[in-house]
Amino acid sequence: MELQEALRKRRSIRKFTGEPVSDGEIRSVLEAAGMAPSWANVQPWEFIVLRDRSLMERMTATYIDGNPATKCSLAASALIVACAITGVSGCYDGKNLTRFNEWFMFDLGMAVQNLCLKAHELGIGSVVAGLLDHDRAKELLGLPADREVVACIPLGRPAVAGKEGPPRKPLSQFAFLDAYGNPFPE
Repeated sequence: MELQEALRKRRSIRKFTGEPVSDGEIRSVLEAAGMAPSWANVQPWEFIVLRDRSLMERMTATYIDGNPATKCSLAASALIVACAITGVSGCYDGKNLTRFNEWFMFDLGMAVQNLCLKAHELGIGSVVAGLLDHDRAKELLGLPADREVVACIPLGRPAVAGKEGPPRKPLSQFAFLDAYGNPFPE
């Protein structure tokens, strides 16, 4: 699959079949995540793969009521918990150097995007679920103080064929040339 096709066709999938995702496929999506760039190459991500049904249910129970990913998380073949190592991305010698103190979110976002694109390439559905009680999730997994649970990514075989996504903004609405408000030519 060409990258442009994957970017255009990858969608959040919230309905899965019962067909399992293999450990080899999970290894492939995790390897793709690990290839993401990061601040000073600190790679501030860790992923916890949940396969145990009871643990997946307890993790899903940390979701905030109304989270649209609840049902698919319970039906997923695996639940990948994306965690961040804090205090390293956007920092030198433990000091934040950017205006944005949680630069790890940028780095982890790129890693999660890689993971989701690789899953799509393999015919695996995914969705990023971030509407959860992060403290409860962290406690459930026994993370140390310098780690944070950022999101859960249910993986499974899509139960329905992919469809066109919502319309995207034209370049003129989000890309500018030389100054804000001067649209980049389409």
